[in-house]
Amino acid sequence: MMNQPVTDPAKLTPDEIVGLIDHALLHPTLTDAQLRTELSAVSKFKLASVCIKPYAVPLAVEVLNGTGIAVGTVIGFPHGSSAPTTKAFEARRAFIDGVHDVDMVANVGKVLSGDWGFVRDDVRAVLDVAREHAGVIKVIFETDYLTDDAAKIRLCEICSELGVDFVKTSTGFGFVKQPDGTFATRGATDHDLVLMRRHSAASVSVKASGGIRTLDDVVRVVKLGVTRIGTSSTLAIYKAAIEKRDRTAGPAAPSAARPTDY
Repeated sequence: MMNQPVTDPAKLTPDEIVGLIDHALLHPTLTDAQLRTELSAVSKFKLASVCIKPYAVPLAVEVLNGTGIAVGTVIGFPHGSSAPTTKAFEARRAFIDGVHDVDMVANVGKVLSGDWGFVRDDVRAVLDVAREHAGVIKVIFETDYLTDDAAKIRLCEICSELGVDFVKTSTGFGFVKQPDGTFATRGATDHDLVLMRRHSAASVSVKASGGIRTLDDVVRVVKLGVTRIGTSSTLAIYKAAIEKRDRTAGPAAPSAARPTDY
């Protein structure tokens, strides 16, 4: 697991690249059978974690036992609207079930209201539980909904003052109505990632989530100081990294060190 900025992302090996990834299994339509299949497939990778729906944490703990892959889940997902005490209860249950990471959604309405005392207490409620269990906490801003940079900066400051582990851009489900009437998400933009890295303490890492689907996306955001990536496109990213490595090495390169294929 790499939580220090990478000086040359282009030189990351395929295993190092997947070591930055929290593989997301959060779509509401995923069945238990699909989750088990996905978990078994990604268990071959040296992922940072798998982030799974809260009720399925025991399943992930079972399937990933012995792999070294951390199990994570989401709290107050996807809109952050649960009461702080509810979020704390949800986090405690998740840690009891075996998670190591929790990704909590900040209360977007309270952020937009400028009720920073509430926001601080909301984050602290989950942070306290995470610390009780020696776990990792990531705070999701849902940047699609935050058009004012000042709100994002204040969130970075609060998270830094409290000492969370990560600030994170998006859930991937923050759909915003577009001018043509359709709904879409932007996810992790370069602008927001630069802002979050600049305004967060050095001890707080940045997770890019939402729209990270290709190897080029990974390299781009890592150059901006990101040390964790949320994506469900692990397979495509890994295959692209393998192909790039092989092109760079050339046909005469030895194949003994080739990582296990997906």
